[in-house]
Amino acid sequence: MIAFDISETVIRLLIAAVLGGLVGLEREHRGTAAGLRTLMLVSVGASLITLTALQTAENPALMTGGIITGIGFLGAGAILRDKEGVHGTTTAASIWVTAMIGMAVGYGYYLDAAITTIIVLAVLIVLYQYEKRYIRNHGIKHSRPRP
Repeated sequence: MIAFDISETVIRLLIAAVLGGLVGLEREHRGTAAGLRTLMLVSVGASLITLTALQTAENPALMTGGIITGIGFLGAGAILRDKEGVHGTTTAASIWVTAMIGMAVGYGYYLDAAITTIIVLAVLIVLYQYEKRYIRNHGIKHSRPRP
């Protein structure tokens, strides 16, 4: 068990909020169900549970393992299937990875969390543009039409 002073706790939670917020801003820009506030809350919540586990649990990994499972259920709620196909999988993946970013911050792996956030944003922004320009315009079929 590790004891943190209040400033360390505040710093970790704020970093989690900022990193989750960056992913959330991109999702908000795309008009997805899970946007800025949702992904900030997911990241901060995962960070808080991680901090709590580090300070109270004999085996923090057992407690934080529940984040992965619980977030999976939240993400599953974002995935919808209809006659046009399946949509929401990127939103679900964004929810999941944002929780993992929050966990990394909670454990104190700030650089890892920041690098992951940069990679996630690159995937969401750069690859979206690539898909839009090259894949969609060349007749490759997706599960649903995209905006």
